[in-house]
Amino acid sequence: GGLGVSLATKTDGTLWTWGSNAYGALGLNQAHALRISSPTQIPGTTWGTYAAKGPSMFAAIKTDGTLWAWGGNSAGELAQNNTTPYYSSPVQIPGTTWSSIEFGERNFIATKTDGTLWSCGYNNRGALGQNNKTRYSSPVQIPGTNWSTCSASKYHCLATKTDGTLWAWGFGNYGALGININDDTAR
Repeated sequence: GGLGVSLATKTDGTLWTWGSNAYGALGLNQAHALRISSPTQIPGTTWGTYAAKGPSMFAAIKTDGTLWAWGGNSAGELAQNNTTPYYSSPVQIPGTTWSSIEFGERNFIATKTDGTLWSCGYNNRGALGQNNKTRYSSPVQIPGTNWSTCSASKYHCLATKTDGTLWAWGFGNYGALGININDDTAR
């Protein structure tokens, strides 16, 4: 997945990448056409163990709870309040106390340690949980608290709460939302 890019963290707090650099995917501030076949360190030594990759964007959380992302940004999915086509070096997503992030195709959903849930990016089918189809280039909070885990796709998202309930929203075609509905209406 992720444009033929691999991403790994080590126990010493370093973050490593290799593969194709399309859209700055390697996070090394290098030319678009670069390809690296051996693990290469992304600058820094306080990367945590949580790293995520989507089709063209990548992210990692540092030990201080800050969230950093790089790669494709055409829908504002890197939360920099712009649609600069891509970032070839990690840029900080606003906020602290991030605990997880999952990418859809051109969007993300993320949790913070306080149990809040956030989303950003492409929202054509309501996947950002904002009851609209507006694109967001800065993180927006999804209503509710006590969120625990999350999963994103291009058109819909799923999340669990600490009470064990499962929530779904976005595009319901092919029964993707698990609510016994098979149509193309965004929810």
